[in-house]
Amino acid sequence: MSFRAHILGAAAGGGLPQWNCGCRNCTLARAGDIPSQTQSSLAVSADGQTWAILNASPDIRHQLSCTPALFPTGLRDCPLRAVLVTNGDIDHVAGLLTLREMQEFTLFATAGIHDVLAQNPVFDALNANVVTRSAIDLDRPFELLPGLTATLFPVPGKVPLYMEGETVETDVIGDQTVGVELVTDDTRTLYIPGCAMLNDGLRTRLRGADLLFFDGTLWRDDEMITEGLGQKTGQRMGHMSMSGPEGSLAAFDGLGITRKIYVHMNNTNPVLRPDSDERARAVAAGWTIGQDGMEITP
Repeated sequence: MSFRAHILGAAAGGGLPQWNCGCRNCTLARAGDIPSQTQSSLAVSADGQTWAILNASPDIRHQLSCTPALFPTGLRDCPLRAVLVTNGDIDHVAGLLTLREMQEFTLFATAGIHDVLAQNPVFDALNANVVTRSAIDLDRPFELLPGLTATLFPVPGKVPLYMEGETVETDVIGDQTVGVELVTDDTRTLYIPGCAMLNDGLRTRLRGADLLFFDGTLWRDDEMITEGLGQKTGQRMGHMSMSGPEGSLAAFDGLGITRKIYVHMNNTNPVLRPDSDERARAVAAGWTIGQDGMEITP
């Protein structure tokens, strides 16, 4: 079987353009001068016939309508067999409400993320008679799809914004923020759309991977502040930046990953402009800038 991935959405929460933002990137996207991007989601398959979606973005209805591989094949026959969410962020779970149309699939997540969903009764719209909720232990492989084994592993991060208290820890290691390792007979892929830092455990896991989809939220840690759009740094939001000595461009150098793709990019990130110096630097460092509709095979 041959692994396939389809980027349904490459942007972080809010998408590009963000509805209430007049920053440079959003203005260019509205004018059609740079590509628009929907919110973070990835579809994966081992056979091209059955598919799983990693993170159900608020834009999932539009994303599915733009992806022929996921079109219904009959009156209620659909290639979608599973949805897996990596945290409880709104941009990763709100799309579950769009999938409430009595369609059978399995919803995979850690027990901690399932608890977050269970605390909000609106998610009961996913009828338990057709949607099976499966709680997955960390570091225990399971069959996500035929021919595709997945393993969830902890990633430094924080709880969703709507769950923050007075004290916010941005590098918590647990089951609230996870990455996904996807293995077929001949490929190993990692999906990590949110990550606060690269620690030794992650370095060991990532080394030598065939394909990596990684958190590209901000180019620089103080990007939101310098753009006049907020007071939070990337670290405060639970995301490591691309640039700088602690950024992902430097952190992933020398890990022997065959192909590296940025996803989950904030609307302010200059790499979203094809002619930017920042994008050129990322590409020169061996990275691909993810884009809606991009199809990837290792």
